[in-house]
Amino acid sequence: MDLFDSVGSTAAGIPDVGTHSPLAVRMRPRSLEEVAGQSHLLEAGSPLRRLVEPPVAGVSRAAPSSVVLWGPPGTGKTTLAYLVAQVSGRRFVELSAVTAGVKEVRAVIDDARRRLASDGSETVLFIDEVHRFTKTQQDALLPSVENRWVTLVAATTENPSFSVNSPLLSRSLLLTLEPLSDDDVALLVARAVTDERGLAGAVELDEDAAAHLVRLAGGDARKALTILEAAAGAALDEASQDAVVGEEGEAVPVRIDLGTVERAIDVAAVRYDRAGDQHYDVISAFIKSLRGSHVDAALHYLARMIAAGEDPRFIARRVVIAASEEVGMADPSALQVAVAAAQAVQLIGMPEARIILAQAVVHIATAPKSNAAYKAIDAALADVRAGKIGTVPAHLRDTHYAGAKRVGHGEGYRYAHDAPHAIAAQQYLPDVLEGARYYEPHDRGLEREVQARLERIRQILDRG
Repeated sequence: MDLFDSVGSTAAGIPDVGTHSPLAVRMRPRSLEEVAGQSHLLEAGSPLRRLVEPPVAGVSRAAPSSVVLWGPPGTGKTTLAYLVAQVSGRRFVELSAVTAGVKEVRAVIDDARRRLASDGSETVLFIDEVHRFTKTQQDALLPSVENRWVTLVAATTENPSFSVNSPLLSRSLLLTLEPLSDDDVALLVARAVTDERGLAGAVELDEDAAAHLVRLAGGDARKALTILEAAAGAALDEASQDAVVGEEGEAVPVRIDLGTVERAIDVAAVRYDRAGDQHYDVISAFIKSLRGSHVDAALHYLARMIAAGEDPRFIARRVVIAASEEVGMADPSALQVAVAAAQAVQLIGMPEARIILAQAVVHIATAPKSNAAYKAIDAALADVRAGKIGTVPAHLRDTHYAGAKRVGHGEGYRYAHDAPHAIAAQQYLPDVLEGARYYEPHDRGLEREVQARLERIRQILDRG
């Protein structure tokens, strides 16, 4: 770290916090006791607690491993990394996954090795959004992590199983952070209103305004404090023209009501990553809501995808799949509706396509459900892949070419339309599969009728 790098940093290497810093930065916890949520990671003896807490003199304990912190934004990943350096007394170095190359990574590692060899001082290397590191950059970290020349604290909002190299992941502990509960967020907001590092009692937050703020935050502490700061700024600006003082001459806290919060943050941004976990989690919930016949939940997840800018053609394709996979023969018209919706979405586009998608979603969610056809084809495929194929019965074989009849193709074939009920009793399956049953209709929707008809059909065929 040179002279210019050290400007704005503490002696330990942590970014210095001043009065000009954002509220979310000023309110970062100074100890583990101030950390909201993540209690499952901070139990006594846990790897993260051992990493943060300073060693006790005369007490031997295993060296803490490098960790990968995985969780959504605003859950405390960066905070925990800063606490590791601040509380434990270790030297702290932060690298940007966007600007740092292999050269910078190796320079930090070489410096950490020299310090470890000379005076035994340990280095914490913090890499935020580590999934942005290339494979080469991640590989450069392997020797230092394996030999503990540095203690790596890597943070990511992407699933590490897909975004972090397997060798690096195997040398680190994966710790999953959960979104903060509404109670945790409310506690942080209340603390920021009164704490000297925060707003120091300059404002007073109405109960309904606080509830709305917590609702907007969606478990993201940083977002909650950012909204609070914006609302406080708006309220203080409005009050500056006509400052209010009490009877004793003291300043009266400025009131932040629901209207102030609504003006400060016009619309709640929809948290959705089209290439990450949010994409897969929301579409998973959407499909399972369709399957579970919860039309309101299905419309909710549809709305989340639309508001976040998801490709409507992708949604339409999932709706078409659900029409067959979840509804199937219980209501064959569901597939017709879904296909028509997909074509209409392609022709019309947004915003009107939202109505078409909603219509198809309502149809599928409220339709009777059957996965019988889905299970039938999978069962048939399983037999084929297991080698149960056999030969096509001779009477069913193709007869259009010269010489086919000479080898017995088509001999004895009965034309179904000439038989009673247009059902010709003869062997259709290969010998090895004789008697096999794949399609077993349920007693829901149209399949109730299919079930009764199929039973009569199979009775006729079995007699043949």
